[in-house]
Amino acid sequence: MELTVVAMLIMVIATMWSAIERKVDKLNRGTAQLTRKVDLILEHLGIEEPQPDLARVRALIVEGKKIHAVKAYREITGAGLKEAKEAVDRMG
Repeated sequence: MELTVVAMLIMVIATMWSAIERKVDKLNRGTAQLTRKVDLILEHLGIEEPQPDLARVRALIVEGKKIHAVKAYREITGAGLKEAKEAVDRMG
């Protein structure tokens, strides 16, 4: 009896998980489309995205403070942890 209940719970959770994944995928596709459209509009208008001043990040890298550099990069750019770490790795 308990095994049947557990099996049913697993099936319900799996179904819900699948539905959530579909929704997230749909949102990601919509976000990508909007990003592409905004990029095209900016390009058409000749507007360039300003480049952030990363002097502080570079100084921290030179000082050997990589973790602080990643944190500073995230604060300056709003990037996620992975993106910030990869950017600091490329800079260093």
